[in-house]
Amino acid sequence: MFTKLPKWAEYGAFTLALIAGFVNAIGLLGFEHQAISHLSGSVTQIGVSALERPIVSVFLIALVGSFVVGSTITGVLISGESLKLGRHYDLVLLLEGVLLLISTSLLYEHISWGLCLASMACGLQNALVTTYSGAVIRTTHLTGIFTDLGLMLGSKIKGQEVNKRKFVIFSVIICGFLSGGVLGYLAFQRINVSALAIPAIGCLLLSFIYRIYRQKNKN
Repeated sequence: MFTKLPKWAEYGAFTLALIAGFVNAIGLLGFEHQAISHLSGSVTQIGVSALERPIVSVFLIALVGSFVVGSTITGVLISGESLKLGRHYDLVLLLEGVLLLISTSLLYEHISWGLCLASMACGLQNALVTTYSGAVIRTTHLTGIFTDLGLMLGSKIKGQEVNKRKFVIFSVIICGFLSGGVLGYLAFQRINVSALAIPAIGCLLLSFIYRIYRQKNKN
């Protein structure tokens, strides 16, 4: 599967991981201190707060549900399991950017529900990559990637061959997510939650670039 991905897939994976890392950093640094791009911690928090702080559980359930809604929208817009030029990746990226912009405006007003829109945006993005990677690549969280890298290391220790392209893509995603976290922190120190507008603009630019690329390669 990895050998079939075009070379520019690495650049896309890095950029999307950077965006997710940036968004997650703003969520963690903001007034709710809530992770956005992955759900394991949120689901655990639902159980922890269910009895003592049920209103918090309701908010967290909405956060998780928003991620699922985002993934559902991508599933409606994109069909197939291979990376194909004609598919509506630009529309998904456009929606992600718009959701992040609206989320920015809500969080600027200290409206916590803006995080749900950011979570929906991450669901859109994660499902976007899943449609062409067969659920092997994730750009909004790293647990599976680190697990796969551990398995690859185990295979290497046993003297078995490892998929070098797979290793490169996973390393690129980790670097992208980490870079997004660093940039998110730096931006938050300057403009607080308004920094969320930066990855939003990044998504809109990616959508525009992909649309132009698709139109040029149609001819």
